[in-house]
Amino acid sequence: MNCPFCRHDDSRVIDSRPTEEGTAIRRRRECTQCGSRFSTQETSILAIIKRSGATEPFSRDKVINGVRKACQGRPVNDDDLALLAQRVEETLRATGQAEIEAQEVGLAILAPLRELDEVAYLRYASVYRNFSSLDDFEGEIALLRAAPSVQQDNSPLKNSLQNI
Repeated sequence: MNCPFCRHDDSRVIDSRPTEEGTAIRRRRECTQCGSRFSTQETSILAIIKRSGATEPFSRDKVINGVRKACQGRPVNDDDLALLAQRVEETLRATGQAEIEAQEVGLAILAPLRELDEVAYLRYASVYRNFSSLDDFEGEIALLRAAPSVQQDNSPLKNSLQNI
């Protein structure tokens, strides 16, 4: 790391602290030549590889906007969507990969969305997995019934799914 004062290319780390929910590290450094102290911030970039082959940085806002459409008219608020996007990012970062296929982002969205709202999950899954017939919906509903989510058994949502 170059010293911003004397431009010497060596410094030593005095202190390190995580910032921004652990996605960045703030380091306090001291130049070994002039003794001046300065701070640096290091961030890891999670890149998404799109179908076209182009890469772009991961965006929680894109996750929120994509899921918001599936949650339209459902009892889901902006805080719920922000937490979902955070969980998706944490899941993707936990893989340890710097570049993730866009397909993997969609898969990472499905589990937390199902826990949040099963109807929104079904809407999102129908678009994401390209449902083309009622059989696709019935198969997914059968899977939802076979492996219930963490919602309460007497929730109106579950009762409405059972009546389908």
